[in-house]
Amino acid sequence: MDGSVSGDEPQDWGPFGRPLFDDPAARALSRVGVVDIGSNSVRLVVFDGAARSPAYFYNEKIMCALGSGVSETGRLNPEGRARALAALKRFQRLAEGMGLPTLTVVATAAVRDALDGPDFCEDVQRETELAIHVIDGREEARLSAQGVLLGWPGSYGLVCDIGGSSMELAEINHGEVGRRVSSDLGPLKLRDIPGGRKGRKEHIKAVMAKLQAEMGEQGNRLFLVGGSWRAIARIDMQRRGYPLHVLHEYRMNAQSVRDTVKFIDKQDLEELRQACGISNARMSLVPYAADVLRRLVQTFKPKDIAISSYGIREGMLYEQMPQKLRDRDPLIEACRFAEAKDARMPGFGKTLYNFIMPLFKSAKDDERRIIKAACLLHDVSWRAHSDYRAEVCFDNATRANLGGLKHFERVFLGLALLHRYRNKREGTRFVELYGLLDEERQLKAEVLGKAMRFGAMLWMSEGAPIGQMTWRPKKRVLELRLSEAAWALFGEVAEARFQSLASSLDAQTDVRLVK
Repeated sequence: MDGSVSGDEPQDWGPFGRPLFDDPAARALSRVGVVDIGSNSVRLVVFDGAARSPAYFYNEKIMCALGSGVSETGRLNPEGRARALAALKRFQRLAEGMGLPTLTVVATAAVRDALDGPDFCEDVQRETELAIHVIDGREEARLSAQGVLLGWPGSYGLVCDIGGSSMELAEINHGEVGRRVSSDLGPLKLRDIPGGRKGRKEHIKAVMAKLQAEMGEQGNRLFLVGGSWRAIARIDMQRRGYPLHVLHEYRMNAQSVRDTVKFIDKQDLEELRQACGISNARMSLVPYAADVLRRLVQTFKPKDIAISSYGIREGMLYEQMPQKLRDRDPLIEACRFAEAKDARMPGFGKTLYNFIMPLFKSAKDDERRIIKAACLLHDVSWRAHSDYRAEVCFDNATRANLGGLKHFERVFLGLALLHRYRNKREGTRFVELYGLLDEERQLKAEVLGKAMRFGAMLWMSEGAPIGQMTWRPKKRVLELRLSEAAWALFGEVAEARFQSLASSLDAQTDVRLVK
């Protein structure tokens, strides 16, 4: 998180710096189209919105299985090749309709391994004018690692990206991509390994030993990228009865991986597929990927395992970002953009943040950023019907495509925004999700929400002083000092909301006018 400001910027932006999404260099990335031609699928993604943490303006995938049979025939799957060409024609026409200047197209293992890969690229360029960049395994690993950095700036660990025909590893440290390597441990190739499951496991073990020799010890976090890993994570959620069905930032450990692989072995795959909402094509690859994951975890012994929905396509976007944008907090930039686009008074979130922060003097940096995000988002759902506004806020926070949020932080943010519009959290359809927070965090989210609920009553012109709150926890006193302009806003409803906040703090109140 970059909190620095240049000499010509005001110094009151706090640790998050001045918003960057209105910078010309950032806005140049406001709509970027990329196409990933993989061994399983061909996908178009158009990114739009806040440049640091973009929304998915358009996302379409066609399961083509280009790589099916390449290891046996040496050539692309003929049916898959025809489907991929049709998909690329469609994507090129869609890009024209969206006004995109161009599409960046990359192809990975299937096209680079197939004898007719160059012919396929020529056909595509002739019929669509799209130039395909066929990248090698190390470049694929680098782009996937950059996709992870899009969501976790400055992170460290081992990125593992599994596709249909290959599996890549990349090391990241302090926001930089280090050693990287590619292997043939893709499920489509593993299906063709002789000797059944025993032969496959022996092959996986031998290849994994070579990968460890090249990558060295990697005991930090393991980031899993790729559709097969996401399918296994979804099955892990099903096995555990996990309440929040958001794959990005979902966490597992070595024991849960072992338990889930055993669970997959014992289940009827069709019943499991339907229960988890996994496609037929993807489910057929899960048993092979599960064997790879078990050996991967056993070999590298990660302290922590995180699912990343960001991969090669997001890495292609990251490639185009200026460094000052890469260094920014993706959550804060996305929330700033949402406020600028949807709030009734853009900019008030900063005023509200400064007003309520005295309640959270001991907050650590990771807590301060969630408080900041909540203040920026506190008013973006005002268009929702008042009867459902609290639930809409919770839904948006817990299920939106926001980077840089652990699952418990999503629930904390959602609960705070729910309390922005509602005093009580009981009686909602989200009760099972509250369990991802301990009671102390639930109370903090309630206090934050009620503080925003009260502070929003003192809505004035941007930059106008509204007063000051002071929290004295030892004396259990909540002080409020209001300017003359703000005093006129301290009516019956505002006073009731202030008293509700004090009640959650188990505090007495001291309210005074400051002239």
